[in-house]
Amino acid sequence: MNLFYAPDIAPPVFQLNAEESKHIIKVFRMKKGDEIHFTDGKGHLFTCRIIDDNPRGCSVEILKTEKGHDRRNFFLQMAVAPTKNISRYEWFLEKATEIGVDRITPFISEHSERKIIKPERLNRVITAAVKQSLKTWHPQLDDSTPFSEIIKTGFKGEKYIAYIDTKVTLELAKAYTPGANALVLIGPEGGFSPEEVSRAQKEGFVPVKLGPSRLRTETAAVAACHTINLLNY
Repeated sequence: MNLFYAPDIAPPVFQLNAEESKHIIKVFRMKKGDEIHFTDGKGHLFTCRIIDDNPRGCSVEILKTEKGHDRRNFFLQMAVAPTKNISRYEWFLEKATEIGVDRITPFISEHSERKIIKPERLNRVITAAVKQSLKTWHPQLDDSTPFSEIIKTGFKGEKYIAYIDTKVTLELAKAYTPGANALVLIGPEGGFSPEEVSRAQKEGFVPVKLGPSRLRTETAAVAACHTINLLNY
């Protein structure tokens, strides 16, 4: 099954924008009468039939609406500092979406080498991963956020800050409570400063490690995302 994304889709008839219409009609070579599936990114799966195969404005009739099966019983927010090489961050977004994440917050910390991101481009990566992995929930991508703000968030759940230090012996896999909402902080290539770690701890973040190896930012983020999801499987 191919899945397409239309956040504003609603019955009984919906007209797609020019970009998606061209993609469906020209690239996938679909035509009038063909059945096609959409998600609105809010947990719904729509079974539709193409009633107008105009590549500039394709229209579909919604035949059936049902709930998706990818909603989890916990909420996972990953707060990850953007990497210097943005393609590595895009790789994290893709894999985290495939594995399962609800909210992603890029944050800027003391050692961040990249302080500017392009949300539209990053959201396109997430959307592509949603469609590829047949998800009906589209993760929320926040704007770039200062470290000082992300640690003061009123998150209701377990909060972790992952980093390497000889004093950090608690593993995320042993610290996390299955079923609990979780917010995990992953720092930039230069790591968190001691002051940032101290400030995060004062705000209730628990220091954890992700294993014996030193991981890149994007690898650590995917490892943490996978750990939380695996413990809830």
